[in-house]
Amino acid sequence: MTFCGEVFGCAVQLHTFAEFNRSDGPADAMAHGYLAGGPVALSGAGVSADEPPFRSEGMMPALLGTAGPSTLRYWFPRLCAGGRVVDDLQTRPWGASDGQVIDRYGLPWLIGFEGDESD
Repeated sequence: MTFCGEVFGCAVQLHTFAEFNRSDGPADAMAHGYLAGGPVALSGAGVSADEPPFRSEGMMPALLGTAGPSTLRYWFPRLCAGGRVVDDLQTRPWGASDGQVIDRYGLPWLIGFEGDESD
């Protein structure tokens, strides 16, 4: 969450199991987190001590038209810092621009916008 907050320019709110009076996980482990005060809404929750960690295949957060082209072009290299570019952000034959990255945590992202470069 902290990484995403830095990329998107959002405040990060993190809450431990202890803060929520939960005893089903380590007191200092993150139970919930979310981005606040920025252009991207993202929330997450930690699993309890008895639950397996979340695994996903085929899921990709998409930032299609979430912001203007210049902002999306700014986010693209920041999301892949420490990760990798899968498909560079480029104009497609149908006129839209998009690209894919995998961030340093292994999460794939699709970033894109319709139309020209002007915001």
